[in-house]
Amino acid sequence: MERKADIGVFGGSGFYSFLDHVEEIEMETPYGKPSDKIAIASYEGKRIAFLPRHGKKHQFPPHMIPYRANIYAMKELGVKKIIAPTASGSLQAHIKPGDFVICDQFVDRTTGRKDTFFDGPETKHPSAAHPYCPELRKIAIETGRSLGIPIHERGTVVVIQGPRFSTVAESRWFSKMGWEVINMTQYPEAYLAREMGLCYANVALITDYDAGLEGNDDIPPVTEQEVYKVFEENNEKVKKLLFEVLKKVNPEPGKCSCAE
Repeated sequence: MERKADIGVFGGSGFYSFLDHVEEIEMETPYGKPSDKIAIASYEGKRIAFLPRHGKKHQFPPHMIPYRANIYAMKELGVKKIIAPTASGSLQAHIKPGDFVICDQFVDRTTGRKDTFFDGPETKHPSAAHPYCPELRKIAIETGRSLGIPIHERGTVVVIQGPRFSTVAESRWFSKMGWEVINMTQYPEAYLAREMGLCYANVALITDYDAGLEGNDDIPPVTEQEVYKVFEENNEKVKKLLFEVLKKVNPEPGKCSCAE
């Protein structure tokens, strides 16, 4: 099988386990090995590369994921567009567990992560003003609506370092800032895709209300068990959305400015 792909997906093995003729390949990059082997399969006439960002055994916590290697490997395979589902928390009462958010902005609250390919001597300053691809986001929004999935067409995701969850004070702060989603992996993944000139869209599956919402004392703080429970309950919705999106994505460059 040719070691080439058109579209990349960051997700677990459950996303591709039912496809035929899946080839798993190991890759090396100047930034080390990716999180795991990359599975390549054909779907609807397109070559899709799947990579579990945490590794198949979930061996990489959020702050230790080899983000640069993951993005670089996708670029090496010829990928031009990436769809990135994530389990995420809600910071606003109207965004409920089981809803999907197609994020359009991020706020970085991480520390010490390797977050650029320009460590020198080559230096560039790519714009991160609009970090998510508008064309991929539009496809995801329209597909979610057509499937009857509760979908929010925009949202700012605040990315925390992990692996710990927020304190109540932090969560209250993020909510008061008006941010909608909280997650541990969107930075630097989304920005590194931009540095490589790749189109990138995040689909955030809401699993919880973070450390609870002010004025809603009956909502308990998030636990790891609750995150996994809600994600598993909604995994079929994620898969259905993902594969419908893959049908509609044109692997060729679009009219967006992501590659500039």
